[in-house]
Amino acid sequence: MGLLETKSLYSGYGKLKVLFDINLEAREKEITVIVGPNGAGKTTLLNTIAGVATVHRGKILYDGKNIVGLPTHKIAKMGIAYVPQTGNVFSELTVRENLRIAGYTLEKSEVMERISEVLGMFPVLEKFSERKAGTLSGGERRMLAIAMGLMRRPRVLMLDEITTDLAPILVKRVLEKVVELRDNLGLTIILVEQMAKRALEIGDRAYLLVSGTIRFEGGCRELLEHPELAKLYLGIS
Repeated sequence: MGLLETKSLYSGYGKLKVLFDINLEAREKEITVIVGPNGAGKTTLLNTIAGVATVHRGKILYDGKNIVGLPTHKIAKMGIAYVPQTGNVFSELTVRENLRIAGYTLEKSEVMERISEVLGMFPVLEKFSERKAGTLSGGERRMLAIAMGLMRRPRVLMLDEITTDLAPILVKRVLEKVVELRDNLGLTIILVEQMAKRALEIGDRAYLLVSGTIRFEGGCRELLEHPELAKLYLGIS
């Protein structure tokens, strides 16, 4: 049984259905990679888990409890952190101020202590803690977005295409940090990625989404080595 699971999940936005019969299992202390072509419904899946999309049918189980219908802030407080692809940092605020805002569910007495802990995980951010987020490089901003997700001590961290538009060397660094968070903090990570090959190389379990349905589930290595699926849907040859 996974720490987070979806059961026969149908969801979308209002009356529009985007996902159909999604059965997914994110196991504890593993990286679950979700890949697929553009428009497949990958971001909608994360939005649904986070409580910002419409569930038409099915269940979302977190630690055995159905969280469908709970407001977003309650889902966050339960231990599920979501780092969206865009709008994930406040450019006009400093790194430290961004982290303070991200700790909104914590007691005031905890916030400063947690900021110090999180900055310790990201030395590059610690160095720039008083700089405005808008002055950071693309890779540093992605690190800040992840750090903000960690402020509330989540058990599950959902990351939506955090390597988009980054240079290859920065993609490597960001994904290395994701592995480090799994290995050192024991986080359960759900990773949606366009850089399918890189993501599958670091992940444990994979799901291939196509047109709102799951076309493959299994080990990441298994999907990488599946020539037909990898070439047809992911452009990997």
